[in-house]
Amino acid sequence: GRVVVNGKAAEPGSKVLPSDRITIDGKPCYTARAPDMTPRVIAVHKPADVVCTRRDPEQRPTIFDLLPSGVRRWIMVGRLDLTTSGVVLFTDDGELAHRLMHPSFHVPRHYAVRVLGDVDAAQLAAMRKGVEVDGEVLKFDALTPRGGAGVNQWYECELHTGRNREVRRLWEQAGLVVSRLIPIRFGPIGLPRNVPAGRWFEVTGDALGELYALVGLEPPPAPPPRREPRATKRRE
Repeated sequence: GRVVVNGKAAEPGSKVLPSDRITIDGKPCYTARAPDMTPRVIAVHKPADVVCTRRDPEQRPTIFDLLPSGVRRWIMVGRLDLTTSGVVLFTDDGELAHRLMHPSFHVPRHYAVRVLGDVDAAQLAAMRKGVEVDGEVLKFDALTPRGGAGVNQWYECELHTGRNREVRRLWEQAGLVVSRLIPIRFGPIGLPRNVPAGRWFEVTGDALGELYALVGLEPPPAPPPRREPRATKRRE
């Protein structure tokens, strides 16, 4: 009963696929990489109306459809609502994924939020200090006004806990409407302006090292440089 596959207790002789979700004592058990494979991290610009799941019974497009193909077992770091567009990290390093998602490592998440309605200083102070919502105390680690026009105002919100719909719930408890929500940064990994929705980019170099250091891990060694094929001289 300690091993659970796709929500059901495993039995002796059960067979599993690389795509199955396996837990041991409630903790995820990730597929190991081949010894000669260097861990990878990619960041995906998730479009709206794409679900953050491997399979969808309603046959809607999933974020896993956007990933590079190959033999790697990609692990999604957190998830976004169906209507939310923004940055989502993926890796094939199980320990890195676990630490990035665990609140004890205090990995900051940054969101750009457009709010409809008037916000006063007391409401902003309360959301920084902490308010009780549905029996939980929620708060922003940082909350910075970013301007706007009329009743639509933009704010940059930072938190590290990653609870379900935490950003929206904090604003809604103040009687305000979130008309736009964009995850713009996860730890040191931001969303470049030149990466459109539906595309991904590789996290490498200093950014990759900073991401590993943030959760107390040694960064993986840099992969060997790729040898460009020689140009074949045409015979006159």
